[in-house]
Amino acid sequence: MLPETITEDLPVRHVLPELLEALRAGGAAVLVAPPGTGKTTLVPLALLDEVQGRIVVAQPRRIAARAAARRMSALLGEQVGGTVGYAVRGERRVGAGTRIEVVTTGLLVQRLQHDPELAGVGAVLLDEAHERHLDSDLALAFAVEVRAALRPELRLLAMSATADAERLAGVLGSGGTSGGDAPPAPVPVIETPAALYPVEVVWAPPLRPVDPPHGLRVDPKMLDHVAATVRRALHEADGDLLVFLPGAGEIAGVTSRLSGVRGEVDVLPLHGRQSGRDQDAALRPGTRRRVVLATTVAETSLTVPGVRVVVDAGLSRVARTDLARGLGALVTVAVSRSAATQRAGRAGREGPGRVYRCWSEAIHDRLPAQPEPEIATADLTAFALQLACWGRPDGTGLALPDPPPVAAMQVARTTLEALGAVGGEGRVTTRGRAIAAVGAHPRLARALLDGTDTLGAQRAAEVVALLSEDSVAGRDDDLAVVWRRLRAGTDQAATARWRAEVSRLRGSADSQQLSAAIPTGDSTAAGNRSANGDGGSGGRRLPDDLAAGLLVGLAYPERLARARKAGATTYLMASGTAADLAAGSGLTGSAWLAIAVADRAPGRRGAQIRLAAVIDEATAREAGGPLLVEEREVVWAGNDVQARDVRRLGALVLSERPLKPDQTELTAALLEGVRKVGLALLDWTPDAESTRLRLAFCRVAFGESWPTVDDESLLAAMPQWLAPELAGARRRADLRRINVASALRRLVPRAQAARLDELAPERLTVPSGSRIRVDYTDPTSPVLAVKLQETFGWADVPRLADGRVPVRLSMLSPAGRPVAVTSDLASFWQTGYPRVRSELRGRYPRHPWPDDPSRAKPSGRVKPPKQ
Repeated sequence: MLPETITEDLPVRHVLPELLEALRAGGAAVLVAPPGTGKTTLVPLALLDEVQGRIVVAQPRRIAARAAARRMSALLGEQVGGTVGYAVRGERRVGAGTRIEVVTTGLLVQRLQHDPELAGVGAVLLDEAHERHLDSDLALAFAVEVRAALRPELRLLAMSATADAERLAGVLGSGGTSGGDAPPAPVPVIETPAALYPVEVVWAPPLRPVDPPHGLRVDPKMLDHVAATVRRALHEADGDLLVFLPGAGEIAGVTSRLSGVRGEVDVLPLHGRQSGRDQDAALRPGTRRRVVLATTVAETSLTVPGVRVVVDAGLSRVARTDLARGLGALVTVAVSRSAATQRAGRAGREGPGRVYRCWSEAIHDRLPAQPEPEIATADLTAFALQLACWGRPDGTGLALPDPPPVAAMQVARTTLEALGAVGGEGRVTTRGRAIAAVGAHPRLARALLDGTDTLGAQRAAEVVALLSEDSVAGRDDDLAVVWRRLRAGTDQAATARWRAEVSRLRGSADSQQLSAAIPTGDSTAAGNRSANGDGGSGGRRLPDDLAAGLLVGLAYPERLARARKAGATTYLMASGTAADLAAGSGLTGSAWLAIAVADRAPGRRGAQIRLAAVIDEATAREAGGPLLVEEREVVWAGNDVQARDVRRLGALVLSERPLKPDQTELTAALLEGVRKVGLALLDWTPDAESTRLRLAFCRVAFGESWPTVDDESLLAAMPQWLAPELAGARRRADLRRINVASALRRLVPRAQAARLDELAPERLTVPSGSRIRVDYTDPTSPVLAVKLQETFGWADVPRLADGRVPVRLSMLSPAGRPVAVTSDLASFWQTGYPRVRSELRGRYPRHPWPDDPSRAKPSGRVKPPKQ
C-alpha cells in the first residue's frame, strides 16, 4: 500500500486494494481513472512494496514524464533521482536507489528492443493508454508478448482516462500468461470514481460565424473569441485559468490579444516546444492569478496547480500523411468528446470548477466520440522498423489495438527497403538495427550515419538534430540560417533543446557499434568517402548551405527540388510533386533546394515549403544517388511521340538528347498515346463506325465467340487489332492514316471475319432493287429505314445473323418521314397498312397505294401522269 507519509485522499486511493489484489492474482489489469483522480502518482507508489525490482511508468510525453516524477518525489519528501527518477530523450535523472522510473513510451520501446526480458524490472505501467500514440501501441504490444513468452511474473497495468476499457482488457489478455495454445486469462478492469469536485459547463460559442479550420490555419476571429472568453472567465470565476489551444502559434496569438490583462495576471504558455525550465514555470503555483495557455500536453497526466477554470477552444492538431506524395501535414481538427471531457476535468482537481467551451451544445453532440488513433493517419516508417526489429515485420500475432493500414505499411516497407533497413520478407538488416538504435526517424538516422562519413559526426549531428527538432526553426524557412542562429545561441531555449539533441545524436554517431554496423557501399555518401580522401571523423568542409542540403537529401532524396524556371518560387521535387516558397522567402531565386519540411493542406494542389536548404546540382546528385537513372525513353508526351536519351533524378530531367527509335519502341509509344488520349486519335470513317457497330451486333447475336468493341475493350485489345497496322508509323499524324475498319476485323479469326458481311451486311437489297444501309446503333435490334412503296412484295422482314435476328423496318412516307415501325411485316400489311394508306394516299396521290401490298410491284418512283 501507500507509504504512511502520503495522506492525500484522491479517488484512486479507494480502489488500490482491489487493484493490488487483481495484480497479485493475474499479473495484469486495466485501471480506468478520470483526470485528477491520482492514478499517475499514487498507483506507482502503492506498488513499491508489492513488486521486486524497478517499476517502469511509461508516459506518452516528455513533459508529463518529468512532471510525474517530480510530483511523486515531492510526495515522498525527496529530490528527483532518489526513489523516483525519470528518463526522456536526451535527459536522465535516476540513481542507484531509484525504484520508480518514469519514461516516455518511445524510450520504453527502445529498451524492450535492447532487452526484451526487461531485467531488473518488476512492473510496467502504461499510462494514458487511451491516447493511442504509435509508441504507446508498440509498448503495449511488446510488453504483452514479453509477459506471455519470457516474463510471466512481470506485472503489467494499462491506465486509461476514458471508459473504453474492455478493448484494452482484450489486448492485455490476448497474449495470455503462459504462452502456447492456452486461452487468454481474463484481465480485470478496475474503475475509479470521478474526481471529487463537480465542473459546471458553460457553452460559449462565438456570436458571429467563424470559419472552420483549414489545414493549419485557424480563423483569427476564433482567437479573438477565445481571448474574449478568457476575459469573461476572469471576471465571472475565481482561480487560475487553463486555456486549451491547438498549437504554439495560437498560444502566441491569444497571448498578444490578452495584453490588456497582463498587468493583473500572469499569462504563461505551456507546450512541447518549450525548454524544461519554461514548462516547469507553468506547473508551479504563482504569487498572482495565472492564465496558462496550453496545447494538448495539459489534457492528461499533468496537474497545473491552482486551476479552477478551463477555457477550451475545442481544437486539436493532428498529423496526416499523404501517402501518394510522401508528405506529412499538421491539420487542425475539432476535438473529440472524450478529449473535451478530459480537458474539463482539469478544472475539478482542487475544488468545484467551471469550463467555458467555445462551441455550442448542438455542435458538441456531433463531435466524434474518440480521437482517431495515430496508427490510422501517421507515417508508419519508424513503426514498421520497430516491428521488423522485433521480428514481426507485419505485426501479425502482436497484441496491437488496431492493425496497421495495409497501404501505409506498404509505403513504409518500400521506404525501409530503399534505406537498406529491411530485406526479403521485411526482415531487418544489420544496417536496419543500426538505424533503429539511433532513436530518430529512420530517414534522419540514415542521414546521420551516412552524413557522418561525409561531413563528420559533429556537423551531421547538428543538422539532423535540427531536423528532428524542427520546431526550433521558428518561422524561418532557410535551414542554413537557422543552423547558424542556433550555433550563435541567440534563442537560448531553442539552442538548449537543440544542443541536447546534438549531444545525444553525436554519441550515436560516434558509437563503435553503429559505425561497424554500416557496410561499405551501403550508401552513395559512404561510397564517396574513399574518392574524396576524407575519413569519417573530420569529413568534407562543405559550406553550411551545401552541408545542410546534403543531409536533407540523404534523409529525403525525393524532396530534392529544382525551380520551374529561373527566379521562380515554384519548385518540382524529385517525387514529381510541386512545392511553393512562401512570399518573401530568402530562398527565392535558388536553382536547387533540398526540402526538409513541406506540407500539403487539404484542397491545395501543391505543397508549401516550410524548411529547406540551398543545394547545387552536383550535391543533389550525390544525395539522391539511388534516384539517378539514365534511360532510353521513347514515350508519348506532349501529344506526340518523344524519343530521347535522358538522365533523371527522379522526376527531374537533368539532361537529354534525341535518339532514333526502332519500330517496336515507336509502336509501343503510339499505343500508349491512344491509351492516354483515346480512340479519337484514329480516323473513324463511316466505314469504320459501321464495322464497329456490326461487330457489336454479332457479339449480341452469337455471344462470346465475337469480341466486345466498347472503348475500354478496344483499348485493352490494341496489341491484337491496332498494333499490326502501325508498321511504319512514327508520329501522331500517322495514326489518322490507318484503315480502322480493316484493323477492327483483326479482332476475329480470318474465316469468321469473312462472314461479317454475310451475318451483318452493311446494306440490304429491298424489293425495289435499292441497296439501303442497315442501322446497327442498337445491336439488339438493327433498323432498316426504307420508303413504304419500296417494300411492296415482301411477305416478311429480312433476318440477319443466320436468320436469328429480324430487321426492324422503319417505314417512310414518300417524303422520307417515318410513318410506321414493324418487325412483323405480314401483320403490318393486314392491320397497319390500311390505316397508313388511308392517311397518305390523299397527300401523295401520284404514288401507288395497292390494296394488297404483299403482292404489289415495288416502286421507288411516282406514277407517270395520264396522257
